[in-house]
Amino acid sequence: MTRRKFLQGTAVGALGAATAVTGSRGAEPPPAKGEMPLIVSTWPFAKASNDAALKVLLRGDSLLDAVEQGIWVTESDTTNKSVGLSGNPNAAGVVQLDACIMDGPTHKAGSVGAIEGIRHPISAARRVMEKTKHVLLVGEGARMFALEEGLESVEINSREIDDKWLKERLAQKSKSPERKADNHDTIALLILGKDGNLAGGCSTSGLGGKLPGRVGDSPIIGSGLYVDNEVGAAGSTGLGENVMRYCATFMIVEFMRQGMSPREACVAIIRRIMRTEPKGADLSINFIALDKYGRYGAAGTDKNFEYAVATPGSSRVLPADMVGKPEK
Repeated sequence: MTRRKFLQGTAVGALGAATAVTGSRGAEPPPAKGEMPLIVSTWPFAKASNDAALKVLLRGDSLLDAVEQGIWVTESDTTNKSVGLSGNPNAAGVVQLDACIMDGPTHKAGSVGAIEGIRHPISAARRVMEKTKHVLLVGEGARMFALEEGLESVEINSREIDDKWLKERLAQKSKSPERKADNHDTIALLILGKDGNLAGGCSTSGLGGKLPGRVGDSPIIGSGLYVDNEVGAAGSTGLGENVMRYCATFMIVEFMRQGMSPREACVAIIRRIMRTEPKGADLSINFIALDKYGRYGAAGTDKNFEYAVATPGSSRVLPADMVGKPEK
């Protein structure tokens, strides 16, 4: 028996022994060769982003173009309160955005965190990847770089906002506990091209009511997004603190490297996190993944988690597998 076959057998066997999955449908079958490229993203609202990304690919543009322009659609959606400048503000009343992008063939990546006033943070992340020696820029530095690159922006008045927040923060501390955070959804978008190459991106306004300067998992490579051109890609959505402490998307890709299907790998990382976390299943962590063979899947702890899948032959929204507390 080869080492790879042994790892495949033990990985899948361990998953079956430890997993209690509600509504499991098994791994999705790979699309037919004629149906490639394949696009997988988080949440039903990303279906429009998938469709836009598919159009970019079908006209012959690059995977990175498709990732960027697909995510533009969600970032521009004024009804979306978890992505883009219409997203939920932080505790100071300011919308701070996080985004990243990763290219499979080169293994390069770019990210921005806690950036203010930039219409498309995914474009800023791509510029970081392509125009600098760095991977991650944050805060005012990220904003200045984006403006330097000529990216679309809106005016902000940080001093006025900061002064107001400091007064409110002091008042809150003297009266009551910190307010409960609002929702924290994200678009993570993964693409497998007709040529077998991979790319992905992620964008969010982060946790509503967060402290100014808080950065979640979305712009962190290996947490909110990870792409390995030899294996596959994974993306996350949910409460970033519960994802980034486990390098979750990196681990999903490594599980796929060991032989798990995308769905199995998503379930496995949730189980792994649950074994450590006292919150059990109350984690709000959700994942999507696809592999080099065109297989894809998703799993999460949120009951309403769904994901969008597009190929030239179809564009649809699917229910993810819900992972509950382990059976005793």
